Amino acid sequence: MSSSDGSEQSRARFAPSPSGPLHFGSLLAAVGSFADARAAGGIWLVRIEDLDRTRELPGAADDILRTLDQFGLHWDETVLYQSQRTEAYAAALTALRAQGLTFPCACSRRQIAACGNPGPEGPVYPGTCRDGIPQGRQARSERLRIDDTQIEIEDRIQGPITQDLAAEVGDFVLRRADGLHAYQLAVVVDDAAQRINSIVRGADLLFSTPRQVYLHRLLGLAHPCYAHLPLVIDHTGRKLSKSLAAAPVDPSNPLPALRRAWRLLGQSPMPEAPGSVAEFWQWAAMHWYIERVPRGRIAL
Repeated sequence: MSSSDGSEQSRARFAPSPSGPLHFGSLLAAVGSFADARAAGGIWLVRIEDLDRTRELPGAADDILRTLDQFGLHWDETVLYQSQRTEAYAAALTALRAQGLTFPCACSRRQIAACGNPGPEGPVYPGTCRDGIPQGRQARSERLRIDDTQIEIEDRIQGPITQDLAAEVGDFVLRRADGLHAYQLAVVVDDAAQRINSIVRGADLLFSTPRQVYLHRLLGLAHPCYAHLPLVIDHTGRKLSKSLAAAPVDPSNPLPALRRAWRLLGQSPMPEAPGSVAEFWQWAAMHWYIERVPRGRIAL
């Protein structure tokens, strides 16, 4: 599918986890993703990341979809649910295993914490099971083998990003000890299946992006372009989703939250207050400039 000028049409997505109602931090990410897609005349999709059913709040997925709809965030194709995609993740893992790129691991988090070097997101896996599981222990998870690999990304908001996967992340999990496929694998497989070529999301996922780019390469897939929106923090400096300020947005009165999100994303205010959600989005699609989005954290 192509745009009117012959270039590839933008295909973007918003992928919430159904662990609770939509809060303002997630709304901000949805607004940025939707505005960027609509400004480019692109397709916008919704994926429910319900792979880990133990974290799912009953009814949360339907509540999120209703909220998005009331905020005028209308998706263009069928909603994808990760809980229905196990076979696709297993096939990707099998393909990586066939290339000799994975290995079984018997290590617990406690053992890794005791032996691993400190990394940006916790202890880096020390390679204990790379050459075989130690005698007397049993496999718990399956990891991707990471050698000296440096990943470079040009983020549309954050600029150039470089990560040394071996030193900063290490061999990372593709299948967890509980048998579930890991987020990093699932998101890559799903982005490819939905033909996503443009991702606008929160900067809390920026550190994960090089892992996803690397997996795209190993699976022979083109990776999307990325833009990571600044994190929203409360007055204490905590990430919004982890603070008491992470209250559900009010779908019965969407315009104030939409206008607030628009302002926090650095966009020019509307000359007049919109009379409806549809009017807001009609104007917003013509006045979205990702170059205006701030890089640093933004406080409510």
